[in-house]
Amino acid sequence: MKAAARGFTLIELLLATVLLATGIALAFATLGAATRTATRGEAMAERSERMRAVEGFLRRRLTAARPVGFAFDQGRAVAMRFVGEPERMRFVSDLPDYLGRGGPYLHDLVVENDGDGVRMTLALNMVLAGQTIEESPVRPPELLVEGLREARFRYRALDERGRMGEWQERWETSEQLPLQVEVTMVDRDGVAWPPLVVAPPLAPAFSAFNLPVQTQ
Repeated sequence: MKAAARGFTLIELLLATVLLATGIALAFATLGAATRTATRGEAMAERSERMRAVEGFLRRRLTAARPVGFAFDQGRAVAMRFVGEPERMRFVSDLPDYLGRGGPYLHDLVVENDGDGVRMTLALNMVLAGQTIEESPVRPPELLVEGLREARFRYRALDERGRMGEWQERWETSEQLPLQVEVTMVDRDGVAWPPLVVAPPLAPAFSAFNLPVQTQ
């Protein structure tokens, strides 16, 4: 006679259940880790793309800056061509025709609080005959970048000996363009962007020889 088939004991069933549950838990943990890795990768790629876009835009605008007056300083009797502060920078640069705003425009970059941190905005107004022409109706500033902990501008010129000077928090010589402009930004989570250093065109000549520029 054949022996009767032996069934599973309760302990064997419990052990099989535990092993199955453990396998499922490991599978979900692996999937979760892969998802988090992919999410971090996407976030890093998005951040890198945002950095490249913002820094590329600022570099193009600053390298296209022109020594064109956008206002007149009555106290110093000079045309204002570049005004720089730690959280605000104003200069004239040509906008390409494909943006529908060809010609010289005052670029007014401002770092302002947005509640949880700071953001950088850009206001654009046409410049004509040394004066800024405000649009009607007034166009609100455009958001350039948000989600920052801090953002600052600094400026540099040649010193009286013709050597590279120290970085300045403010650019007081508004009738001239600085030799270099530095833009630093830090994300809200503390990640610092690579410092952006740009040399506006014609800046060395004006800074080195301190020559006035004819008012446009």
